[in-house]
Amino acid sequence: MTPCVHGLEYEAPPMTQTPARWLGAARRTTAGSRPLAAPRLSSPADGRPGAADGYRGRDARAGATIVELTGTGLVPADVLAVAREDAVVTLAPAARLAMAGSAAIVARIAASDEPAYGVTTGFGALANTWIPAERRGELQRALVRSHATGMGPPVEREVIRAMMLLRARTLAMGQSGARPQVAETILAVLNAGLTPVVHEHGSLGASGDLAPLAHCALVLMGEGLVTEAAGAVVPAGAALDDAGIEPLVLTAKEGLALTNGTDGMLGMLLLAIADLESLSRTADATAAMSVEALLGTDRVFAQDLIALRPQPGQALSAANLRALLAGSPIVASHREGDSRVQDAYSLRCSPQVHGAARDTLAYAQQVAAAELISAIDNPMVLSDGRVESCGNFHGAPLGFACDFLAIAAAEIGAISERRTDRLLDSTRSHGLPPFLSEDAGVNSGLMLTHYTQAAMVAENRRLAAPASVDSFPTSAMQEDHVSMGWGAARKLRTVVANLARILAVELLCAAHGIDLRAPLQPARGTAAALEAVRGRIAGPGPDRFLAPDLAQAEELVASGGIVRAVQGAVGVLA
Repeated sequence: MTPCVHGLEYEAPPMTQTPARWLGAARRTTAGSRPLAAPRLSSPADGRPGAADGYRGRDARAGATIVELTGTGLVPADVLAVAREDAVVTLAPAARLAMAGSAAIVARIAASDEPAYGVTTGFGALANTWIPAERRGELQRALVRSHATGMGPPVEREVIRAMMLLRARTLAMGQSGARPQVAETILAVLNAGLTPVVHEHGSLGASGDLAPLAHCALVLMGEGLVTEAAGAVVPAGAALDDAGIEPLVLTAKEGLALTNGTDGMLGMLLLAIADLESLSRTADATAAMSVEALLGTDRVFAQDLIALRPQPGQALSAANLRALLAGSPIVASHREGDSRVQDAYSLRCSPQVHGAARDTLAYAQQVAAAELISAIDNPMVLSDGRVESCGNFHGAPLGFACDFLAIAAAEIGAISERRTDRLLDSTRSHGLPPFLSEDAGVNSGLMLTHYTQAAMVAENRRLAAPASVDSFPTSAMQEDHVSMGWGAARKLRTVVANLARILAVELLCAAHGIDLRAPLQPARGTAAALEAVRGRIAGPGPDRFLAPDLAQAEELVASGGIVRAVQGAVGVLA
């Protein structure tokens, strides 16, 4: 649900086995669409979840969106509301009770001689080091300080906000042993608009996102740095004081509970899923425009043909293409007397490629939905009083999903680039001028837009190589297999941002191609997309400075403007 665009009307497609929790099927209120900052795509609130889920309502006094943590999970729209819209978050009374009960169990063990990892012992390779009772609070504070080792550029605000919310979500389940004050302080920092400074490098995705979460935990202690709502980077202690937030003094297990989660990986996966939901529809729209501009046929998208191979994503994409091309005078103009037997793969196989990516997206949704109801920590505090070590912090499920999505997104971009190249090549475009310039020679037309697009396609191909197979042993071989899920999620953000720009180039070129087919007219759906483009970008003509045109096209794609335009003409796309 980023890496990564402005107020898109989100409609979840009927993906194969899409989890009800993802779609928020039980939610009872809606909050409408959300304007977002480029380059990310928004998703409106779906219905309010049932009593067991996170609740999002409206603050009647200020009109602010409210997300309440009840202790058993959130839906993706809640995470997006907090990450991208600064929704207010509160902790439900039931969650406070669950946390208090869990904290009491840890307090009992911390006051005893009972061995419990991270409570009465050290961490990682120091797990067999006994910690005296009087130093067990110090142990937690030292953990946070020593683990805040991030380096490199700062991580984006929306990622950090999602990560903090998701850590509070796990704590609110009452199986981490943290006091209610810990979750409440996280939420106070979020609600104050303060963003811990977290760095790009530091997480290997096992034992969770240790370094990124440690930087967040450090701020709760009044240490480290935060970025204020206005953008200034200031010491955390002063920022908390200005906001009236009391710094935490961590007690037994709380440092561990704050750092041992997959929340950064999950947050980035949710943001990417939201963006790819929109980009998959945009890809169908740009493909339909290219079909018209290249005098392609829509017969290959016929429902009975597509049904012969019942891949669910393919069926959805083909349905979109049929809706977008329905009644197209351009397509009808060459149904008879055209010597071509079939179109190139980049046109004919668009629903097969786009559909495979949609199916990958559905798988990622399932992974994210399961993680959103999971207790992620180590050790876990169980209701019967046991404190047990486990491996639930390992990021493999998320790392695999992020890597798989990067492959899928890269392929949507790859086939888009092939359609664009065909539009610009007069030997294969069936009557269009070279590089879509009517005065080619003196004018180069859109030649160099393809170079820009190809550079991003190439980068996405490199980034599609999986990070999750590149484990490194750490902590003196105690943590001898890690997920690299953080790295998978970080590169996925770049792939998604590139994909929006790749589709923007195809959009610009296909729009020019359709204009150059005049007086033939496009279908109602593609005409709506063309009108949206022409509302911002001039049509074919003498060479001009093209970077501003590309920026406008990117904004149309990234904001969901193209999807909104075509849906206004042909109805909701799958």
